[in-house]
Amino acid sequence: MAVVALLTDFGTDDHYVATMKGAILRVNPKATLVDITHHVPPQDVFCAAFILRQAFPFFPAETVFVAVVDPTVGTERRILAGRYNDRIVLAPDNGLLTFVHRDADLQEVRVVENRRLFASQLSATFQGRDIFAPVAGHLSAGTDLHHVGPIADRIEVLQLPRVIRHQDGTIEGQISYIDHFGNLITNISVVEISAERTKGRTLTVLFKDQVIGPIRITYADVPPGQPIAIVGSTQMVEIAVNHGSAAKTFAAQRGDGVFLR
Repeated sequence: MAVVALLTDFGTDDHYVATMKGAILRVNPKATLVDITHHVPPQDVFCAAFILRQAFPFFPAETVFVAVVDPTVGTERRILAGRYNDRIVLAPDNGLLTFVHRDADLQEVRVVENRRLFASQLSATFQGRDIFAPVAGHLSAGTDLHHVGPIADRIEVLQLPRVIRHQDGTIEGQISYIDHFGNLITNISVVEISAERTKGRTLTVLFKDQVIGPIRITYADVPPGQPIAIVGSTQMVEIAVNHGSAAKTFAAQRGDGVFLR
């Protein structure tokens, strides 16, 4: 049974998500629909790209992902259908594929142009219902990817901030994502710190002029209410507060600098 995984900024208070699901099921009544989240901050393409990357590798092969966070819906921006690691992602060509494109094995990316796969009537403001959903229905029912349109000659990617390694050995990164618990996930991966760990060096994390401390294993390695740095499930360094919210404790925002020494 084909899996269709949905990721949007539509929220769950309105009819939008249900309408998309209905449009998918009209084409493929046997599809299994899975909600990744519909609470991406409105128009936040970076956040959507990050969440998509985290969920992507844990779904079975042949899953069809439908990622609709689309500030420029109805314009000349393209819709892409990319196959990575034997999974298909439908997304607007606005950078939403950035992390999957960077980290997964690319097999092909096509531009969605075949109107025979679309709804019979198209709205300029709800292409999630009229294009993304029916195309996902067809793909999940077995339509080959080449039927959606021609090979893409380019793909838009977001400009991601780089981790800086200073001459004194300090590693400088920043907060990339703040999760539901208020944990501050950085752009510093476990790979960035592996050399120091191999040499037995202790890295101390500093944030907003405060010493968070060395990188520990679990949130419970410090008393409740205390900040802690760990390598989280994303394999990125993160700052948390045991039984609390680091985002609230530090009035943190995405883009704030983080230093490891």
